[in-house]
Amino acid sequence: MTWRSKIVVVAMDGPSGAGKSSTSKGLASRANWSYLDTGALYRAATWLALEIDAKNENELLNALKQKEIKFLTDPNHPRVFLDNKELTREIREERVTSKVSEVSAWPGLRSELLKLQRKIIDSAASGIVVEGRDIGTVVAPNSQVKIFLQADIEKRAARRSAEFANLEIDGGGVEEIAGSLASRDQMDSSRTSSPLRKAEDAILVDSTHLSLEETIEYIWNILKQRSLLGLPVVAVIGRPNVGKSTLVNRIIGGREAIIEDTPGVTRDRVKYDAEWNGRKFTIMDTGGWEPTAEGIALKISDAAASAIGEADLILFVVDSHVGAQSEEKELVDVLRRSKVDTMLIANKVDSEKDELDAHQLWNIGLGEPFFVSAAHGRGSGDLLDQIVARLPEVGRGRISDGFRKIAIVGRPNVGKSSLLNTFAGEYRALVDDAEGTTRDPIDELIDVDGKTWRFIDTAGIRRRAHQASGTDYYAALRTERAIENAEVVVIVLDASATMTEQDLRIIAMAEEAGKAIVVVMNKWDLLDEDRRLQLEREIDRNLDQVEWAERINLSAKTGWHKDRLIPAVERALAGWEYRVPTGKLNAFLGQLVSSNPPPVRGGKQPKILFATQAGIEPPTFIIFASDFLESSYRRFIERRLREEFGFSGSPIRISVRLRER
Repeated sequence: MTWRSKIVVVAMDGPSGAGKSSTSKGLASRANWSYLDTGALYRAATWLALEIDAKNENELLNALKQKEIKFLTDPNHPRVFLDNKELTREIREERVTSKVSEVSAWPGLRSELLKLQRKIIDSAASGIVVEGRDIGTVVAPNSQVKIFLQADIEKRAARRSAEFANLEIDGGGVEEIAGSLASRDQMDSSRTSSPLRKAEDAILVDSTHLSLEETIEYIWNILKQRSLLGLPVVAVIGRPNVGKSTLVNRIIGGREAIIEDTPGVTRDRVKYDAEWNGRKFTIMDTGGWEPTAEGIALKISDAAASAIGEADLILFVVDSHVGAQSEEKELVDVLRRSKVDTMLIANKVDSEKDELDAHQLWNIGLGEPFFVSAAHGRGSGDLLDQIVARLPEVGRGRISDGFRKIAIVGRPNVGKSSLLNTFAGEYRALVDDAEGTTRDPIDELIDVDGKTWRFIDTAGIRRRAHQASGTDYYAALRTERAIENAEVVVIVLDASATMTEQDLRIIAMAEEAGKAIVVVMNKWDLLDEDRRLQLEREIDRNLDQVEWAERINLSAKTGWHKDRLIPAVERALAGWEYRVPTGKLNAFLGQLVSSNPPPVRGGKQPKILFATQAGIEPPTFIIFASDFLESSYRRFIERRLREEFGFSGSPIRISVRLRER
């Protein structure tokens, strides 16, 4: 399996003295991430080599078996140890600096330290900035952002001199340091094992004329553009039926959270995207918290309590008409112990009189209450202003890690989880509570043939969300969200059983969402000849709406033909993202119309003027015509587009706009 970190990794590479250390520490500190100076590990090994007067690599490796190099990853106070001896200052001495390139070239040492570096990276909580040599090419070749930082040698020497002065180390004058850096550059570039080089996909940043703050800001904007900075998470907490979901809907500007007068409708943590005045964040709705809950109510309370640990900001919602209850006071104690920033929200404040009465909530002990009527919008704008003002720059929310997302959907017991487990190489259990709470989608990063994919396994859908209740309702709702968040939908059908109406509904759901699709006929090993003939007839009759989707026959249980799925997924993604050049598209359309003009409608011959591809994911085309085009002719155009350009595994959207010549 190819090593890949499942957190955000920023690889900072470049020659000595380019500013990697200061930039990396500043960047990591701003993002509240970990920091690793791989050069410090080599310097610690070099210091040991000098201490024991190691004549060769084997002597040093034997010594390292007795002594462990440790690195503390706090960017504001990084420290390196050899066992219990701190070497943070000693490894910057000139005797180490002049020797480190030679020692670093020993392949056995590089191999050992590579294991240590990756171990440190994988132990980071949410993100890490790793700096040194060969980070983007050797240590973390799959990091989400690679920076190759450079500067002219005079600037590098000045920075290194300032660094030595800060550590109270006599590193020599600027000219002497510049000569040492030039020598080290020559040694690094001529290394036979791993010469210093820029990774092909690294971003070159020349910091010669940039201040440290400007360099950090430049890279920070790259992280923002790539959505690699975690969004702040706002958790809405409170007793049942105080209006939490209504407030969530008010904040997100829609009716996505489920609202009923019955307490306990929201059973789990549900997250939504929100934005106010350009600030994006995640709002998390939770079930009602009850300290003495039992059964399913206990699990709802546990989920609400877990949300506190995930949040950067908590909105503690209280019904101002009811006032503070004894169980809310217990929740206040929980919130205080969590030390998470908390805002007290007095909901259902519909008038000035309600506002006067709600001042009694000061007694809760969480400071000033914020008055709002979630149902009518009173005070919601002011509340949102306060929320975004208190949000951290980087939050605990999930970041976009760049891995392609595959949702596995289908009816219950068709083999979705078996398919996931087959690719994972181990059992990944689903969460399934006997009391009927929701079954959460399993979200896993899995390496397949050296490439990482994000698989999302979903609960089986028995019926439409609005027709279902209890567990079925939430399973359908979560599956719909999984499809919306995915890029490719793998629809799993049980080839050994007759297709059902629900199979077709799931297929329609994925097609209507505009996702790339692969159809998996699972349990193929259970088919006899009669069932295969029957299945062919079912496919001809039922799958005409997605005849463009590739079908893979496999057995998830045995792994038979599983190697065919990922290539089919990649072909579907390629079709989903394919763009036809405008000139090529109109040349094709001109030939098509001249040989097969659109049918006359109302005594008029519609004229197609031109077309353009308005978007991808899925491919979307706009045809400008003088009159309406029959749906049959649009389907004809779609068929010919597929024949000409492919679009395997992807739906196509075609719209017509009327325009006079």
